[in-house]
Amino acid sequence: MSFAGRRVLIIGPGLVDLTAQAMAGAVIDTAIAETFHGRWMHGDAPELVLIDSAGASAEAIGAAIVTLGRAPAPPPTLLVGAQLPTALVRALMRLPRSDVLEAPFSAQDLAEAAAPLMSPHVTPTHNAPSRCWTVMGAVGGSGATTLAIETACALAERLPGPRRVCLIDLNIADGAAAAYLGAPANMLLSRASQAPERIDAQLLDAFVSQAPGGVDLLASARDCHAFDTTSSEAVLRILEVACQVYDAVVVDAPRHRRSWTLDVLSGSDELLVVSELTVPALLAARSLAAEIEAELPDGPPPRIVLNRLAKRVFGPAPSMVEAEKALGRRAVGGITSDWEAAAASANLGGPIAQHRPKSRIVKDVGDLVDRLLASPAVRGQDARVA
Repeated sequence: MSFAGRRVLIIGPGLVDLTAQAMAGAVIDTAIAETFHGRWMHGDAPELVLIDSAGASAEAIGAAIVTLGRAPAPPPTLLVGAQLPTALVRALMRLPRSDVLEAPFSAQDLAEAAAPLMSPHVTPTHNAPSRCWTVMGAVGGSGATTLAIETACALAERLPGPRRVCLIDLNIADGAAAAYLGAPANMLLSRASQAPERIDAQLLDAFVSQAPGGVDLLASARDCHAFDTTSSEAVLRILEVACQVYDAVVVDAPRHRRSWTLDVLSGSDELLVVSELTVPALLAARSLAAEIEAELPDGPPPRIVLNRLAKRVFGPAPSMVEAEKALGRRAVGGITSDWEAAAASANLGGPIAQHRPKSRIVKDVGDLVDRLLASPAVRGQDARVA
């Protein structure tokens, strides 16, 4: 985001140079913790208060935080420093919008911490209820991320309004959606997990990056510890807020079970399980679908999509009919294999619909989306066949 013209108040003079570097163009003012009495309250309030814990005693900083809390509309506040006293952090958390940045940190770290606090308010623009489409792979490498991306782009073409579709990559440890789309991964769920109740449309907007194909993306940078540091409350809250803002939400969900997996699946309107046409993948898809139905009998029925259908009539891969026999249920659709189009789009950054609009993948996904829009899933419906 741009910080040009944004008003920043620094309590403690030691951060002026670093703040000017991190927030180019910001209008910076300073104050001293010991003498801070909220002088701005009778003028224009700052859009961010930055408190340097190294610039004063804990008592003086605590008093400044209390003063901020007495304002009719306390400004967003960021407390920075090393080995921050617990009492200060607890006092800070009583403010409506606040965060903590541990030292040492760079100008980039400071900008990334400030951006969510200073992002403009976002108001939901759709009138109809949002629909959530969740995509899961039955096995690794089944093409679930590609299908999620193309599904989101197909929905964006079919839905009106400026905030039509959000793609959320919940593979928060090593998701590939951002790399496939050539878009930044701005979602900071680990940090938001410290106070998930504060996730709102304003914070969501700070996490979002615009992706090709008319889609907004919520994705996390690679972090092998993300599943351990991200709370279920934060995951579910980000989905709840996204569904308040967007007409449709497409979730790229990890195939391995997490503490929040069943809640995400239960809250979905459409649940697509992606399988290749290999015997191990089909058996895995059958087992996964049966597990979901057993644990969520009143939830959305898992609908299986067969990916990478061969163009040839004869070959070692099972036919569609043979695949459905192995699955014990009908597939909701099939996606024709087009390796060249998929690889080119991934390398160029963007959906296949952008770089290879005539690819059979684009047509098949469009047909699938049209079919599902015309015939939404019925919760608790049994998709199995004899």
